[in-house]
Amino acid sequence: MQLAEYFRTTQGAGILATAHRDGEVDAAVFAPPHVLEDGTLAFIMRDRLTHKNLQSNPNAHYLFMETGGYFRGVRLFLKKIKEDTDPRLIQKLVRRHLPPDEDRARGPKFIVYFEIVRILPLVGTGEALVSP
Repeated sequence: MQLAEYFRTTQGAGILATAHRDGEVDAAVFAPPHVLEDGTLAFIMRDRLTHKNLQSNPNAHYLFMETGGYFRGVRLFLKKIKEDTDPRLIQKLVRRHLPPDEDRARGPKFIVYFEIVRILPLVGTGEALVSP
């Protein structure tokens, strides 16, 4: 199954892990990524610890666990390639809409783009059920 179809059709929960250049690790709950036509992934994020870590260390890891048990899902090894602050592009990709005042109060948003370095199943080292 292609990754875009997988995230469009599979329910579950995701964790994006990053680390500061000094090695301090952070993990945060994130919605499934946007899978773009060229195979890159995009996450929308605020300027919190995850975003700050990516300024000094471009490596990240996204773990997605499918709903329903049996330890099914994927692990994506990622490398940041760029980011953007274009409000029109962010508005086009955002899935959850907050009232404008609340959205502004939470701070600026960024679209952060990643290349996929490696895909593994949630458990083990065998072939993942999805491909880029």
